[in-house]
Amino acid sequence: MRDLINWSVNDQRPIRGIFTDIDDTLTTEGAITQDALDALGALKAAGLHVIPITGRPIGWSEPFAKAWPVDAIVAENGSVAFRHGSDARVEKIYQQDQATRERNFARMQEVAQRIVREVPGAMLATDSPGRETDIAIDHSEFTHLPQEGIDQAVAIMRAAGMNATVSSIHINGWFGDHNKLEGARWIVRELFGRDLERELDHWAYVGDSTNDQLMFAHFRNSIGVANIARFVPQLKDFPKYVTQGERGAGFAEVARALLAR
Repeated sequence: MRDLINWSVNDQRPIRGIFTDIDDTLTTEGAITQDALDALGALKAAGLHVIPITGRPIGWSEPFAKAWPVDAIVAENGSVAFRHGSDARVEKIYQQDQATRERNFARMQEVAQRIVREVPGAMLATDSPGRETDIAIDHSEFTHLPQEGIDQAVAIMRAAGMNATVSSIHINGWFGDHNKLEGARWIVRELFGRDLERELDHWAYVGDSTNDQLMFAHFRNSIGVANIARFVPQLKDFPKYVTQGERGAGFAEVARALLAR
């Protein structure tokens, strides 16, 4: 990882949009800070697309989709999103059809309850009632689950045929082929009718943890906020650049770099 100051103007110049994680990337101690909110507004005012992609539930995401100056919010690791409709309201869209969602939901609840029973100290994330297409186990938001517990929960999810990732606060599991990268491809098609793979150099990605690795590896312009240092021992794929500031301050640093180009 190189310091963000080494991000070349030649690489920055083509960028027309930013994908970003939310928890501990836009937010600090669970809330968006004014500097990060101002950065979102400044990017939008400059004509850049801004799309958060999060493991948080769609229910939790709705007020932010309405209030933040963003094009859309993709939630639950790529499966569902809020986008702005023509009448200024936000509308919910899904990658999976209703029958698939209902079938998967029942299966996921069984896995979640098994984890709570079998993993010492494991508890469902407090935002679980807002989830429609995944489950989440809290490891660092309102409790502390040791690494062996995290590993055991991930193993149970994967043994059940689920995808599993670890964010800065939760262990997320789901059935389906979606992930943050597929969610990014999907939302670009839905919003703009375009193929993200044809314009990767026009986008940057900002994140902070192990569940951002797919995005770090795929985007030439990938940035980690400084608190990614916590996860370096678990990372296989690293962001190309890292900010000096942590969390929302780090995201604001990325925005300043882009706006100064």
